[in-house]
Amino acid sequence: MSVLRCAGLSRSFGALKAVDGVDLTVAPGARHALIGPNGAGKSTMFSLVTGTMRADAGTVALAGRDVTAMSEVRRCRLGMSQTLQHASLFASMTAAETVAVALQRHDGSTISFLPRRQTAVRERAEELLADVGLAGRGAVVAGSLAHGERKQLEVALALACRPTLLLLDEPAAGMSPAERARLVELLGGLPAGVTVLFVEHDLDLVFALADAVTVLHLGRVLLSGSPDEVRASDAVREAYLGTGHREELFGS
Repeated sequence: MSVLRCAGLSRSFGALKAVDGVDLTVAPGARHALIGPNGAGKSTMFSLVTGTMRADAGTVALAGRDVTAMSEVRRCRLGMSQTLQHASLFASMTAAETVAVALQRHDGSTISFLPRRQTAVRERAEELLADVGLAGRGAVVAGSLAHGERKQLEVALALACRPTLLLLDEPAAGMSPAERARLVELLGGLPAGVTVLFVEHDLDLVFALADAVTVLHLGRVLLSGSPDEVRASDAVREAYLGTGHREELFGS
């Protein structure tokens, strides 16, 4: 069974068909990239999957369950978690406090002051921080973290929701080459039980991480296949560049 299956998803804004009958299947454990040139419909498609925007037509199924009419919160409860292109954090809270709040909110509990509960949450928060490469940074105020570290903290927050499907919106935006390399290592090292669907403009990162790629163009699926199939596609090259050599796009 697929973790995510979208069938015939469509969304228009007036006369503009931003997403036009898109089918998308994401396999369990996949690192699946959603790419395409500017205006391809990636952001709209991402919003339709997460539930922040309603589709005009089509369905979204999570692990075989139809979630098309469900809110973003209900989808999260069923195992769908996401990070945003621009980090949204409580700047005055420490990294550990931020993750602790996410853990307790996902459990549906209020902030507890019971020592045993506080200890368990704090230990789990530190584990998640270590999982995303922020071991020893729990006491640092989130607003003082470097840009790449804030992105790592957002992944920890998403993992606090115990997702089966993790959605990442341009996770490498604004990162330095060293930060991008750490991100690839982090995402590649996530448990196999966490399936990842990510939108990304950095094609070097896409081909370093993805084992499946779907290319959107003008709101429709141009190609969905392996990274090698996408690299070899003249149609993909032309959609990005119009004309030119494949080397200009993929660097090989």
